[in-house]
Amino acid sequence: MAFEITDAPITRGVLAKKANCHIETVRYYENIGLLLPPSRTEGGHRLYKIDDQRRLRFILRCRELGFNIDELRSLFSIVDTNTYTCGEIKSLSTDHLKSVRDKIKDLKRLEKTLSGILKNCTGGEIPECPIIDSLWAD
Repeated sequence: MAFEITDAPITRGVLAKKANCHIETVRYYENIGLLLPPSRTEGGHRLYKIDDQRRLRFILRCRELGFNIDELRSLFSIVDTNTYTCGEIKSLSTDHLKSVRDKIKDLKRLEKTLSGILKNCTGGEIPECPIIDSLWAD
């Protein structure tokens, strides 16, 4: 997902295109404060400099790895101070990995349950369906 950072400031539309995301995605990250307000032209157009582009790339990479907005806020709260330690980042990342592993366990349980329900269904033309029966069961 990495995109090439340019030296020259670029507009929001160009940034979104380079990052392969929607312009609304860039706007959203600005609105919630993950992307800092960019500089503007005299006409009011946003211009994203190198640091803005890098920050968006960082956000998108984290999102690809499943970090949620609160986790990103936590990362930025320590990264933006420039006083973070590798141990702090490792701790946040370890917590995130645990969350990912918990989700995988939940998905495997869900898969097993759905597979069991589907196994009992013939998919026939009668109005009785073991899938519905299973979902209505106590």
